[in-house]
Parts: sequence; C-alpha cells; structure tokens
Amino acid sequence: MPRLVVPLTDAKCDAAKPREKDFTLFDGQGLHLLVKRSGTRVWRMKYARPDGRAGLATFGNYPAVGLKMARTRRAEALELLAKGIDPVENTRQVKQNAEHARRHTFEAIAREWHAASAGKWKQHHAESVLRRLEAHIFFELGARPIAELKTRDLLGPLKKLEKRGTLDTANRMGQYIAKIMRFAVQQGHIDSNPAIDLRGATATRRVEHRPALPLERSPELLHRVDAYHGHPLTRIAVELSLLVFTRSSELRFARWEEIDFERALWTIPSKREAIEGVRYSFRGMKMETPHLVPLSRQALALVEQARHLTGRFDLVFAGTHNFWKPMSENTVNAALRRMGYDTKTEVCGHGFRAMACSALVESGLWSRDAVERQMSHQERNNVRAAYTHKAEHLPERRLMLQWWADYLDNCRTGFITPYEFAHPELASKKIAKLNQA
Repeated sequence: MPRLVVPLTDAKCDAAKPREKDFTLFDGQGLHLLVKRSGTRVWRMKYARPDGRAGLATFGNYPAVGLKMARTRRAEALELLAKGIDPVENTRQVKQNAEHARRHTFEAIAREWHAASAGKWKQHHAESVLRRLEAHIFFELGARPIAELKTRDLLGPLKKLEKRGTLDTANRMGQYIAKIMRFAVQQGHIDSNPAIDLRGATATRRVEHRPALPLERSPELLHRVDAYHGHPLTRIAVELSLLVFTRSSELRFARWEEIDFERALWTIPSKREAIEGVRYSFRGMKMETPHLVPLSRQALALVEQARHLTGRFDLVFAGTHNFWKPMSENTVNAALRRMGYDTKTEVCGHGFRAMACSALVESGLWSRDAVERQMSHQERNNVRAAYTHKAEHLPERRLMLQWWADYLDNCRTGFITPYEFAHPELASKKIAKLNQA
C-alpha cells in the first residue's frame, strides 16, 4: 500500500531550513521540494517518461516559484504525459523554438537573402533594395519571428504604401517579400510561403507608354528640329537621338573613345567609368552587354559637328558650364518643349525609339532579329537567347540605320509611309489611283 502523503502548505515550505544533508518534502503525485544544505529550495517532480524510463523535472526555486505555481506546473506536466509527451523534452523544445525565433527574425532572414542575391546584382541595385527594405518593411516586420508571420502580417506595410499612393513601391516591396519568404522555405526556416497570396493584393498603376509622334507628323518634327536656334550641341543631341534611337543615358554618357570614325561605329560598353558627382554616370547598356550602333552618313556628320564643339573633352555631350559633366537628362525634352511639343502627351526623347521601331517593322525590309538587336531589347525566350545572344546582325543593321536616316531625309519634303519608301514601285500613278479609289 503506497505511503499516504500529506500535501504541503506555504507554512511548511517557509519553515524548511537547511540541515547537514539535503532532504525532501513531498506534496504528492511526484512533486517535492528539495531543501539543500546550502539553503536553496528547489521544486522537482519525479515521473515516468512515455518510454517507461524515470524522469525528473525542475520547476524553479522557492519562494520565487510558490506552492501554487509548482502545483500548476505539475498539472501541466501530467497533462502532457497523458498525451504521451515528455514534459522535460517539451520544455527544451519550447526554449529551442523560442531561441530559433529570436535569431530568425524577418530582418535577419531578409539580410541573408539580400547577401545571397547581391552577387547577381549591380552594386547600386543591391544598395537600393536594402535601402527600400529598411525604409518600408523592417520597421514593422523586422523584429517579428519569420515563422510567425501570416499573409495578413506581410500585407500590412504594403497596404500602408498603397494608401500613400506609392503603388510602384508597394508592388516592388511585395515582390521582395515573396522572394524573402521563398528563401526562408528553401533554408528550412518555414514550411510554406505565406507571401504567395500577396499577388494582386495591392493596386497597380496603369502603364503609361512614352509618347511618340505618329509617323505622319515626321515632316513637321524634322522642320522644327532644322529651325531650332538653341545651343548647337542640343540640336545635335536631338537629331542624333532620332537617328540612332538609343536610350537617354546611353547617349548622354557617351565618351569620344567609344566612337570609331573609320568604321562609322559607336560601341556602347556594358559599364562606364563613373563621373564623380554625376548620378548613374557608370551606366552603359541597360542589358549589361556591349552594344554596337552603326552610324549612318547623316549620324556620322552630326558626330563630326559635335567633335568640333567637345572633341577636346572626354564626353561627347559635355555640359555647357561643366565640361567634365554630361548635359542634363532633361536637355532633349526641354528642346522639344521649346519646339512646341508637349513631352508628356505628344513626343519625348524616348519616344524616338518607338517611331524608329515602328518604321523599321512597317517597311517589311528587316528581320525581327536585326530590329530587336538594334533596339537592344533583351530576348525573353531563354532557349532562343542561348543561340542569338552573340548574333550581331551587323551588316543588316548598317543598312537598316542608313535606310532610316534616308527615310527621315525623304520625309523632309513630305510624308511617305515606310512601306512605300521601301517599295518605290508602289508609287506609280496607276497604283496611286487604285489606292485612292
């Protein structure tokens, strides 16, 4: 028959004084107070583990843990044992999970993801990504354990950005969060990605294409460019931009060393030497590979004119006041505005690319590959890109850019469609009459 245990009282616990040897006061169901010779009093509980082995749990020291609290912890341990769970092992796992959560916050994992991804990015882009996360996400989510985050938690900072009207930033942050959470799954920190359902959760800004004049208005544009009386280098920049239809930064940051006059070829590098104090002056090609721009006779003549103005400097389009800095990014558009155009609704410098592309395609003369290569568009089909990324189509592109320059010259006397200019046989009186009919 088991020995009858008289439950302890607070008075008995308080009265328990140290002796020469450690001794125990029992409360029942395995709970007891161990009084050590040092004077320390410790709550413990003997129990049988689910596998039958003896177990011993420690609940803390008396009086920090009182009798009532010790009994509560005994009840919790017995409940776990009834479920086949070892209370000591459970406590260890809880502490381990808490430590894991403390070390694996959203910010900690985000920085790991950033470090792992930065090697594939340009430095300025890597810095920009981290700066945006610090500005918009870490304040709200950074200290949260990543394993505790739900879709609604991740959506919180995005909705705040959306409410402020910064829709592009909200969508970009949503993309970053999704990638960070996918990285957390891959690293074993979480089992599933709660950011999957963020897709479409925030509004998107309607895409606004850069304005470009319809080709029918080419004669008007050319006459206004010819009549422009501003700075000569500005007129050259506008006209050359129309002839070679590169991006603004590719033209503005051009160096004389990139121009090969003998071969009539401009080689835009993937990256340029940065100019101190000029933002993004290291930019070369957007697609990060060198780009060849054949120069038509008309384009080469313009470059020769520019050489008389800035040939003694490094930059082709050197600034008016500071020759070591390029002309302003607004120069071409400002000139178009002085010519009477609304650069937000009618035409802007970037719109020259759309005009040229439209004419080249409509002419029916040039292969898609040659046009796309000259536009320096990135091949979206990875399989196709593997075979065409080194194909320059340079001979065809030389003819193509000369054709485009000749077409513009022809339009100075009156508009003609690209297809008709490419097929002069269609201009006969008989076909013209049939078309009118």
